[in-house]
Parts: sequence; C-alpha cells; structure tokens
Amino acid sequence: MKIGNREIGTGHPVFIIAELSANHNGSIDTAIETIRAAKRSGADAIKLQSYTADTITLKCDKDDFKIKGTLWDGRYLYDLYQEAYTPWEWHKVLFDVAEEEGLLCFSSPFDKSAVDFLENINCPAYKIASFEITDIPLIEYVASKGKPVIISTGIASLEDIQLAVNTCLKAGNNQIALLKCTSSYPAPINEANMVMVKRLADDFNVISGLSDHTMGSTVPIVSVCFGAKIIEKHFILDRSLGGPDATFSMNESEFTEMVKAVREAESAIGIESYELTKKQEEGKVFSRSLYISKDINAGEILSEEHIKSVRPGMGLHPKYYNEILGKQVKRDLTIGERIELKDLN
Repeated sequence: MKIGNREIGTGHPVFIIAELSANHNGSIDTAIETIRAAKRSGADAIKLQSYTADTITLKCDKDDFKIKGTLWDGRYLYDLYQEAYTPWEWHKVLFDVAEEEGLLCFSSPFDKSAVDFLENINCPAYKIASFEITDIPLIEYVASKGKPVIISTGIASLEDIQLAVNTCLKAGNNQIALLKCTSSYPAPINEANMVMVKRLADDFNVISGLSDHTMGSTVPIVSVCFGAKIIEKHFILDRSLGGPDATFSMNESEFTEMVKAVREAESAIGIESYELTKKQEEGKVFSRSLYISKDINAGEILSEEHIKSVRPGMGLHPKYYNEILGKQVKRDLTIGERIELKDLN
C-alpha cells in the first residue's frame, strides 16, 4: 500500500498517525499548531474527521439519540458532533499546513458528500471509522475512488469485516488495511487483544495495524510485535484544552515517547535468521575454549590437570576436550597456550 509517497507494509517503518479529531476545540489556530506539534513528535501523518452534525446524525431528542455507557453519557449525538466537528472550510488550510510540515494528511469521511468534498482537495487515502464499518454504501463509494482504504474494526464481527473487505474488492480496490480497535473511550488495556493484529493480516491478506484508545504507549508497542504496520493515536496539544476526546488523547511529549518506543520495538524485532551479526561474531572472543592450564613437556600425556575450558574463546573448541585427553604432546606447552590438534599425536 502506498499513501502519497509513503510505502506502508512489510519492509517499511510503521506508519504512525496522529488523530486530530475534536482536539482543535473549535480553533483553527489550535488545529494548525496541533499539526506542527504532531510533526515535532515524529508522526508520519495527521488525520481529520470530515462530517457535520447533520451528515452524521439527526437533530432529535428521542431516547435513541441520547448517549449512554460512555464518557459522554447524557449528551445527545447531535450536540456532541456539533461541538466536535472540524469545519469543512478549514480542511484545505490544514492539508496545506501538513504538506508544509512534511506530513501526510487524510481523513475519515462519514457520508458521500464528505467523500466528494475530500476528493476535491486531493485526499490521498480514506479511513473508515469503527462505527461506520457496517455502512456498506459508504465503504463502496470510498473504495470506488481507487485510493487506500484503512478500516477500523472496533465493533465489527467477523462477518462485518469480511463484508467490508469484500465490498472494497468488489469495487476493484485491494488497497486495504484493517486496524484492531477497541471502541471504548478510554479503552481498557486488558481488552486490547493484540494477537488479533496478526490474525487480521493472516485471515484477510491485508496490511494490519492498531487504532488505539488505551492510555499510554504499552499497547502500541505490543502491536508492533504482532506485526502492526499502522498505528493511530489521538493527539492533543494539552489535555487542559478539554473537549470530547481530550481524556484519551496523547500530548506532544507522550506521543514523542511513544514514537521513540515504537521505533525501538520495530528495530528490536529483526528477522528470522540464525546467522550471527558482526557484533555476535565479535562476541565469540568471550566464549570458552581449551587452554593449557599446567606446563607439559614434549612426549608427556595430556591429562585433565593440563587442560581447561576457559575464557577467552580463541583456542580449540571445547567439543574436542574428551577427544584430546590421553594424547601425547609433540612439543613443550606452557600455561596459557592455546591447544591445537597439530600439537598432539
């Protein structure tokens, strides 16, 4: 998969996305500074959300539209999204700022009008949010644009994921990534289930990764060990700004530490090989080998008192120990000399 000029997948660094979401708190200046801070923190991309309250829900105070069981309990969907949305007139400015900073910028559309809008500003990829994975007409329309489609699986059953993937493939788009996600805000670490990162990649033959709402860096780091090639995390300048997503978003210093840890984790994974590195080869000098531990004269018989397996590893391999016991030496050997097979009869 390629987004802009960035290759994503096996053999390439983990693609780290800073999610802006509602963390601009209604200020374009805050949004711009957040993008600049994301760049400083080591993010590869900034992601927006493209909706209005009217494109994502209905202005309705019936009980169905009242939020329950989350940190937004008691609020109505329309009011929450009216507060949280990123004005569409900001998008081009934010895309341009990201480009100036050397960041990729893309978005999550929530209806067809948002897709059309994003197409007009050359959005290089699309993210399907967890709660939209069942919106098959939206996924079909997004996939039809021929750009990479990153899909979060936070509320998805196996059948939901399969249908979403098949919808993209049917539209002729195989540029698909699936992100393991726990749609809880914040999400408990014990529900992260990172083994599914690898399972998603194996079962659907796609790039897989993580959309994370847990607190801290532990889950993103673990995801790398299970093959995550994309990590998305909510990003905020300062949680004191407040806003709908502030409590489970990382600030600049936290995000910076996460990026550092992720880069170290992916570096530590390495490759499946028994071939020794140069440093490992050099380390053999501290292994064991056979040395003369007591002076012995030519013609005498080598016994246990004459040889020891000791450090350094510059002498004969210890596997010859039993083989050379009882052999006659050809020349005088003194303590600390390496034993060589040519010195023995």
